[in-house]
Amino acid sequence: MENKKYVIGADIGGTTVKLGLFEEDGTLLEKWEIPTVIEGDGTAVLRDIAAEIQKCREKHNIPADGILGVGAGIPGPVTADGVVHRCVNLGWGVFDVRTALEETVGLPVVVVNDANAAAMGEAWKGGGRGSENVVFITLGTGVGGAVISDGRMVAGANGAAGEFGHMTINPAETETCACGRRGCVQQYVSASGIARLARKYLAEHEGESALRSVEKLTTKDVFDAAKNGDSAANAILENVYDAFGYTISAVCTVADPEVVVIGGGVSKAGEMLVEGVKKGFLKYVFYPNTDVRFNLAVLGNDAGIYGCCKLLLDSLA
Repeated sequence: MENKKYVIGADIGGTTVKLGLFEEDGTLLEKWEIPTVIEGDGTAVLRDIAAEIQKCREKHNIPADGILGVGAGIPGPVTADGVVHRCVNLGWGVFDVRTALEETVGLPVVVVNDANAAAMGEAWKGGGRGSENVVFITLGTGVGGAVISDGRMVAGANGAAGEFGHMTINPAETETCACGRRGCVQQYVSASGIARLARKYLAEHEGESALRSVEKLTTKDVFDAAKNGDSAANAILENVYDAFGYTISAVCTVADPEVVVIGGGVSKAGEMLVEGVKKGFLKYVFYPNTDVRFNLAVLGNDAGIYGCCKLLLDSLA
């Protein structure tokens, strides 16, 4: 392995750090996880990453100059120069992660938002493979996303480009989003948002539904009931599809992608979700974007480390 060059991808989360060793062509050779240690000035986790890289070198007999660098994904907004402005999950305030990690590992480092890293991973080796213009939307507890234009990540002035979850789509909303505002996309199409809409619908409408007997209603319950023909569940999802389709149509008007890749826990609903969202999308889409493709994400939890690898390679090109 002495003649080859490698890249380390590090997806730093609040609980674990996912690490991957890649060849230059994006072949994943090994992946593993370590606990995220959050203490002091925030550099403990960086020291742990450095130690893991050293172990990896020894295990695979990689010389000191065999690793080109480290791509790191962070759960928070990151500026182009690698500075994080408040990362709650890691206990960081304003922190120059790139400089700190470069000094710790002794290698070139690129630092990006974790959703952006996952988006680049899916665009490179996953649901957006072969496309230069990709919109990635992840539906979990909240809603995140990213825009890739001409093969390059659009980060924005504050590293917050692609925060689709906090686009306002209903100014008349009375309930408050986690961000403190009202009417955000996240309140309608995230896992927590869909469950919220379901509870609200059941409270406002009469009629039988299997959902009424579910004590702690989840998004999965709604999709499962809809698959079984539950009329209330299908009505709830029609509202979700409409809100999500409206959102994607607005995003596509700005970003003009070839493909929209949908990831996150809610995407486990599969083609049922994709087909429903397409219907909502076609109600609102600007005509040049009519042929946008919709794909499900395929890399799962590995998307972040793939994207970190690609972004590091791009920075060295």
